[in-house]
Formats: sequence, structure tokens, C-alpha cells
Amino acid sequence: MEDNFFAVDRLVEFGLSMAVAQQMIQSMNQSLDQMKVAGPRPAQNAAQPDIYYAIIEEKQAGPFTEQQMMSLINDKKVTKSSYVWKPGLANWLLAEQMPEILKLVVLSPPPFIK
Repeated sequence: MEDNFFAVDRLVEFGLSMAVAQQMIQSMNQSLDQMKVAGPRPAQNAAQPDIYYAIIEEKQAGPFTEQQMMSLINDKKVTKSSYVWKPGLANWLLAEQMPEILKLVVLSPPPFIK
């Protein structure tokens, strides 16, 4: 397997993993919707936008929105070996270990080569 953050096989693997995860989530949500629970149903909170922190030039930086993280990835300031953290994580992870960051890599346009 090629050891490149933007390698096609890594992106395909990520895509397949996301498809399986979405099927699991859909199945769990259907099961939860069919459950009967006594009492009023709590209101669902509006989704909070994800924020990220990254180690850039050996310093903690952030918070960054998804758009800002995409720019950092495009500018090669965040690479597969950069440490990234978001609220809810116990520890910092390598960017290549976070599905959310891999999603941003997939959504980032490739470099323009003339």
C-alpha cells in the first residue's frame, strides 16, 4: 500500500469504511425509532459544527473549522503525520487516523498542475 496521505487506495478504503459505517448507523437509527419508550421524547439539539486543533510547526493551533482544516491540508501545513484533536477525544491522534480529517482530504481539490 502506498504511504501517501492522498493515495487512491487509502481514499477508497476510507470510502468503503464510511459506507459500512453509514449502513450501521441507519440500522441502529431504525431500531431506535421502533423502540417504545415511556415519557416525552427529548428535543434534539442542533448539530454543533466540528472544531479541530492541530500541531503546526510544533505549536498547538486552533480552533479551526472544517473549511480552515481543508485549507491547512491543501497548504500542506497539516499532513498525515500531524497531530490533530477535537472535543470528545481523550488524546491527540495522527491526522491519518481520524476519519473526519480523511473526509476533508477527499473533499479537498487536487493540486492544479498545468
